[in-house]
Order: sequence, then C-alpha cells, then structure tokens
Amino acid sequence: MKFTEEHEALRTTVRRFIEDEINPHADEWEAAEAFPAHEIFKKMGDLGLLGITKPKEYGGAGLDFSFGAILDETLGHIDCIGVSMAIGVQTEMATPALARFGSDEIKRTFLAPSVSGDVVACIGVSENGAGSDVAAIKTAAVRDGDDYVINGTKMWITNGAQADWMCMLANTSDGAAHNNKSLICVPLKENGKYVPGVTVSRKLKKLVAHSSDTAEIHFDNVRVPVRNRIGEEGHGFRYQMMQFQEERMYAALGAIVSCEKSIAETIEYTATRRIFGRPVLDNQVVHFRLAELMTEVESLRALTWSAVDLHVSGGDCTKLASMAKLKAGRLSREVNDACLQYFGGMGLMAETPIARRYRDGRLGSIVGGADEVMLGIIAKYMGTLPSRQKQKIEER
Repeated sequence: MKFTEEHEALRTTVRRFIEDEINPHADEWEAAEAFPAHEIFKKMGDLGLLGITKPKEYGGAGLDFSFGAILDETLGHIDCIGVSMAIGVQTEMATPALARFGSDEIKRTFLAPSVSGDVVACIGVSENGAGSDVAAIKTAAVRDGDDYVINGTKMWITNGAQADWMCMLANTSDGAAHNNKSLICVPLKENGKYVPGVTVSRKLKKLVAHSSDTAEIHFDNVRVPVRNRIGEEGHGFRYQMMQFQEERMYAALGAIVSCEKSIAETIEYTATRRIFGRPVLDNQVVHFRLAELMTEVESLRALTWSAVDLHVSGGDCTKLASMAKLKAGRLSREVNDACLQYFGGMGLMAETPIARRYRDGRLGSIVGGADEVMLGIIAKYMGTLPSRQKQKIEER
C-alpha cells in the first residue's frame, strides 16, 4: 500500500487530536470508568473523522477504506483503549452495513448524525451464550403490522450506557440460523430519555478497557418501525459477517501502534534503569528480545495492510483479516508481557502505561471473534476444516 500526501495529512490530524483532546484525560477517564463520548465524538465529527469512508450525501468524505485504516491505526496512540474502541464502534462496527445496505431514510436518520458526531452508536450482536457464536443469538424482533416488537438482552455493549441508537442483530423469523436474522436500527433514546421498554440493566465492571462504558441492555416489547431494517429481511447474518471484516482490521491496525509504543517505552526505560552497575538494555537477552518483538510487529503491519489493500481493491479479505486479527491479539499479549517484565516492579504499578497495556492487551483475543474462531475461518479457507464444522463457521 502506497500512502499519498492525503493519507499522511489525515494521520497528522488524527494524531494531533489524540494528543490535544484525548490523552491528557486518559487517566481521569480510566478512573471514572467512562469518557464523555458525545463531547469527543462531536469534536471528531466537526473534523470529519467519523465519516471518512461514508458517502458524501450523508456528511462523509466518501474515501476508500485505506483512509479509514489510517484512522484505525493512528487510534493506537490513544492511552486508554476504551476510547479507541468506542470510536471504532462508531466508525467500523455500527455503521458499515447501514452505509452499504440501508435505505436513504434510515441513512439520514441514523448514519448522518453518527457521521457528524451528534449521536453515539453501539453495535448489538453479543448476548450471554452468543458471543463468538453469532448464530446462537436469542433476541427476537417479531413483526406486528408496520413494526417489529423486540424482546431480548444484549451483552458487552461498548458505548452502551451513552448510546443513542443500536445497530441490532435480531431473529426476525423461525428459519435456519444463518437466514433468519436481520440488522435493525433501534433507537435507544429520544430527547435524552430511554425509549419505553429499553433498560440499561447494568454497567459492566471489566478487567480491561476501564474508560469504556460497556453495558448490558434489555429490550421488553420495544416497538421499532420495519422501515428501520437495514437491507433485506433475513440477510442480517451476512451483513454482520461483512461488518466483522472491517472490525477485525481495525483491531489489528490499532495493535500495531500500541505494540510499537510499548517497545519504545521499554527501550527508553531500560536504557536508564541500572542493575548490577549497567543499564538493563545493555544485556543481550533484553535488546535481542526487543529486536525480535519489533520484527513481529513489522510482520503484523505487512499482513494487516495486505488485508486492507485487498479489501480496498474489492477482493475477499476474510482470510487475511482473520489472520491479522489472530496475530494482533496474540502479539499484543506477548509484547506487553515481555516489556512489563523489563520494567520490574514499576511494571506492576497502575501509574505505568505498560501495566495498562498489559491488562488491555488481553482484549484482542476475545472481542470481534475469539482466537479460536479466527483459526476456524483460516482453516476453512485452507480447506482443512472438518466437514462437520463447516456449517458452523460458514460465512464468518
């Protein structure tokens, strides 16, 4: 992938915004276990950062995904992963299918204000018992005239305590699991108050991503117009699998910069930390290990941008995106664990950035499809997946 001046200008803008508007508040937001999403998203919307790949007629820039990938990669500079994840939900998880398959009416109702930063979006797929196994969701949207009546509970919803609307995957018929689901734009709030039947059951306390307001949301006979459905009824599973590819590339892209930061900070610290009369960095086992890790990071960069390039050209990036997501999750764990070790006792202190990355680095191997799901997808594309498992992994 060759970057243009426009790519680099976007990278500079995003980096400046992070340093001015986000990182100075990272510790505060981590302690508060939330960040002001409406305020931050509105500022990003004013800069055109929430609609880089979205159609111009809805306020976007209409650029290809290589520009969106620049945003995703640069978000790795954010010092609290909860904020970068919240932004990723708005740009790469809740809105891609809407932008591709939604009617003009619902694009103007939900996409345009999401691009401008006037509303906060969330993606409603996961449930208890249906995380990586998307086909197992139980939330139902039963048609009643011109409405769907929705009942069920969505779990681990990023932005859930602040979101104004949800891109929800729900069962709209009793057919086969891959053909009975639809994506629906579900309003959560109107005039600042929750829609009747919508309840944030609880805000979740997590090991990772403390600055993210992650919630469990319950739906009790919530009525939504059928016109809020994205695309055709029964095609929701397919649309969601398509959305997953951009989500997985987002995860891999952010991991690249995050790992680079951990290695750079470790070099700086071990160059000054002295043990037995010399800097820790002078030990061959340390600088060789850091060299190995940096080589792995560069390999991840090449793999991930190959997936982006294929996606931009219109090819099927599923295998490469799955490989990149798998590698990113595992490499984040490896890099942050190794680097924390060289910080010694300071690596165990909450005030040290490496401690936060060590904790947050565990996230990537679970969300957006666990490592085992990625391996299943890769095996399918290699032709090595046992036939009895192919239907379970189909189209992921």
